[in-house]
Formats: sequence, structure tokens, C-alpha cells
Amino acid sequence: QVQLVESGGGSVQAGGSLRLSCAASGNRFGITTMGWYRQAPGKQRELVALITTSGITNYADSVKGRFTLSRDNAENTVSLQMVSLRPEDTAVYCCHVRIRTVVSETVYWGQGTQVTVSS
Repeated sequence: QVQLVESGGGSVQAGGSLRLSCAASGNRFGITTMGWYRQAPGKQRELVALITTSGITNYADSVKGRFTLSRDNAENTVSLQMVSLRPEDTAVYCCHVRIRTVVSETVYWGQGTQVTVSS
């Protein structure tokens, strides 16, 4: 089992910045991709950004150039630096970790942290 502990989030005005962090603990062997998804009220969950163990990133078009994802493989943490925030970035952000072993592949989710951007 893997536990994900998220930190960061909060409320800011448009144009502001926030940083989200997620730390994985427990049986972390086999972690591959880490990242963040978000879900706004009344909308489906959507990808924000993912990063592989080698540092290759994948961003949603809506956040490219504004959000930066990084990870520390030794500490099994992933962080999302968000700048130039917009009201449409308001959502619950969930940490996402994928673990692959010889026999299985499992996705773990954090509990979610609220990001609210006011205009």
C-alpha cells in the first residue's frame, strides 16, 4: 500500500501563485509516473500534469507555460508550481501515483486539495 500526503493549495486572486506538493510513503517500490489531476464542480476529472521517473513531463494545454511539475525520486515527492492562476483553475487537485511491478499496475490517489482562484 502507498499513502499520498498532499500539501499546499488554498485561495488566491487571479494572477497569483500556489505550490502543491505530494509525498508518497509506504511500499513505494515500482513508482513510475507521478502528477496531478483536478476536478472542478460539475466537471469531469482532468489531467493537469504528469512526470516520469526520467523527468519527462506532460501538461494539459490549459496549463502549459504556467504550471511546472517536478519530482524528487529519492524522496518520492512531486510538486506542482502554479503561476498566473486563473479563475478557471479553481478545482480540487489530486495527486496521482502509478506503481508498476512484474505482476500488477496500480494507481493511487491523494485525498485532494482545494485550489480557489478569485477574479
